[in-house]
Amino acid sequence: MDISLCMIMKNEEKNLAKCLDAVKDCGFELVLVDTGSTDETVSIAKRYTDTVHHFDWIGDFAAARNYSLSLASNDWVLVLDCDEIITKIDPDALCRIMKLPEQCIGMISRRNHYDNNGVASVYTDGVERFFNRKVFHYEGIIHEQVRPMRLYAIPDCGIYHDTGIVCEHSGYEGTFEERLAKKKRNEELLLKQLEKDPGDPYIWFQLGQCHNGFDDEKAAYYYGKGLECDVDPELEYVQMMIIAYGYALTHLNRFEEALSIANVYDEFATSADFVVMMGIVYLRTGRLMEALKEFLKATTMEVSHVEGANSFIPFYNMGCISELLDDRDNAISFFRKCGDYPPALEKLKELS
Repeated sequence: MDISLCMIMKNEEKNLAKCLDAVKDCGFELVLVDTGSTDETVSIAKRYTDTVHHFDWIGDFAAARNYSLSLASNDWVLVLDCDEIITKIDPDALCRIMKLPEQCIGMISRRNHYDNNGVASVYTDGVERFFNRKVFHYEGIIHEQVRPMRLYAIPDCGIYHDTGIVCEHSGYEGTFEERLAKKKRNEELLLKQLEKDPGDPYIWFQLGQCHNGFDDEKAAYYYGKGLECDVDPELEYVQMMIIAYGYALTHLNRFEEALSIANVYDEFATSADFVVMMGIVYLRTGRLMEALKEFLKATTMEVSHVEGANSFIPFYNMGCISELLDDRDNAISFFRKCGDYPPALEKLKELS
C-alpha cells in the first residue's frame, strides 16, 4: 500500500520492537525519527529500516511530528507512537479512505491500559491518525492535534472514518517515577501553551489529565476551568473532562459541586461512563435509590469507553448497595454477574 508509517521516538527501547513487529508485514514505508535517544532505540529501529532520521528536540511535539510527515514518500500517512501496538488492521478500510476526498481523516481505536486503584483497567478512545499530509499537519507543542493547513469544505461523505485499526496503548502504565517524570514534562509544556491560548478548553483538559491520579485538587481546578469555556458536549474529550471532574470532586468530598453536574445530565448522559459517574456521586452522598437507578441504566447502554462501564462496574456497585441494605442474596447475585472482576471476587469470598 502507498502508505507511510510516521513515528517519532525517544528512549523507547522497551516498546519499539513490539510496535514495529506488529506492522512489519503491512507493506508500509517506515519513517522513523529519533529526537535524542540515549538508549538502544536507534539500534533497534535500524533492524526494521535502513534509514533512521534525527530531529533536534526543541520542546515541540508538533514540530517533530511535522518533520516526520515531511520525510514521507507517500501522501497518505499513518501516525503511531512507540507505546502503541496494532492488534487489528483492515487494509480494505484504509484503501477505501484513500479513495475518498483528501480532506477525510481515518480514526483508529486505541485501548488505553491503566491502573485504577490496583485494578487493571482499559479505556478506549478514538484518535485521528490516518490522513493526507498535503492537507493536514499537527499543531500544539504537546498533545498535538491534527489540523487542516487551510480551510476545506466538509465532504458529503463526512470527515471522520473508521480505519478498522485497533491498538493497545501502554503509555499510562509504568512506575510511579516514570509517570511522575512524564507528568512534569507535560505540565511544563502545557502551561507554556496555555499562555498563548488561555481560552482553549482542550489545554485545560490536558492539564487536568496531568494531575489526575496525582493531585485531585489541581485536577478539579483545571477540569473546572475547561468546562467554563464554550465547549461542545459531543466532543469525546469534553465528555471525558466532565466525567473526570465529577470523580475528582467526589474524591475531594466536594459533593455539592459534584451533584450540580446533574444540571447538565441530559447533555452528557449518552454513555455508560457518565451515568456510572453520577451513580458513584449519588452512592457517596447516601442517595442509594438514585444511585441504584443510575447503575441499572448503565447496564442497558451500548456506548461505553471504560471497559466494564456497562457491565461489571455497575453490577459491582449494585452489589455494594445491596450489602448496605442488608440484602445478601441480591448482593451475591450482582457480584456473580461481574465475572472475574477482582473486587467482586473478593466480595463473594467475604459473603461465602
